[in-house]
Amino acid sequence: MAEENQTLLTKFVLTGLTDGPGLQVPLFLVFLLLYVITMVGNLGLIGLIWKDPHLHTPMYFFLGSLALADACTSSSVTPKMLINFLSENHNIFRVECFIQFYFFGSSATTECFLLSVMAYDRYVAICNPLLYPVVMSNRLCSQFVGVSYLVGFLHSAIHVVFLVRLTFCRSRIIHYFYCEILQLFKLSCTDPTVNMLLVLVFSAFIQVFTFMTIIVSYSYVLFAILKTKSEKGRSKAFSTCSAHLLSVSLFYGTLFLMYVRPGSGPAENQDKMYSLFYTIIIPLLNPFIYSLRNKEVITALRRKMKK
Repeated sequence: MAEENQTLLTKFVLTGLTDGPGLQVPLFLVFLLLYVITMVGNLGLIGLIWKDPHLHTPMYFFLGSLALADACTSSSVTPKMLINFLSENHNIFRVECFIQFYFFGSSATTECFLLSVMAYDRYVAICNPLLYPVVMSNRLCSQFVGVSYLVGFLHSAIHVVFLVRLTFCRSRIIHYFYCEILQLFKLSCTDPTVNMLLVLVFSAFIQVFTFMTIIVSYSYVLFAILKTKSEKGRSKAFSTCSAHLLSVSLFYGTLFLMYVRPGSGPAENQDKMYSLFYTIIIPLLNPFIYSLRNKEVITALRRKMKK
């Protein structure tokens, strides 16, 4: 019994997406393909922006930073899930579990702030084009990205510190495909009320603050676009902004439903679908959402392919 209790305190078991043995190999192949495409898309976009001088502008600097955050989000969750598809042992050590959540939480928080920074960048570019080179200096852009990543690291670290105070003895089974923080609270023998309050407060503040920044920025952008007499300029601005707004809608929609929703919430299987969206699907889609509708990125890609 002593040995079993020790195991319960130091290890968890991730049940994954499904218990069906016949689905494990097909799911492994599907998610392996998605992961490869995600990494090639995001890292390829970073490499393209880095190598092509025509893309050395604030907008693409922020886009490359977002691609890095997406790659980190996917890498924090997918590799362990792929291993579990082919393994009978779904154990994950407590320390490993906390580390997985830390990197996921850091990259997800960073993405919230990067999306708001990108919205501000579009506001300055479209509403104050003459001042754009002065306002969006290289120093300010670096500070924006640095602060976004720093806040992400600190925010996640706070939750991990408070996770360490919890003891787990009710069960070691996490009915999820990664160490999601709300699922860990269900297994805690220590009262997790403080932890849950922190998640609610921080999630609400970060998501509402960054989302409102995006809404306000794009409200000004929309009015500026409608005033533009040039049909070509209006079309280009709409194309750039619509790609950003699509990414924002997908990302914030699922985050709000998971962390800032009423207590009743959806069923567990629905939770998994929301989590799949912002951990795997959105990092997969973002490089294509931003690239396929962007003529400068496509032109840069063609130049590199010709070389």
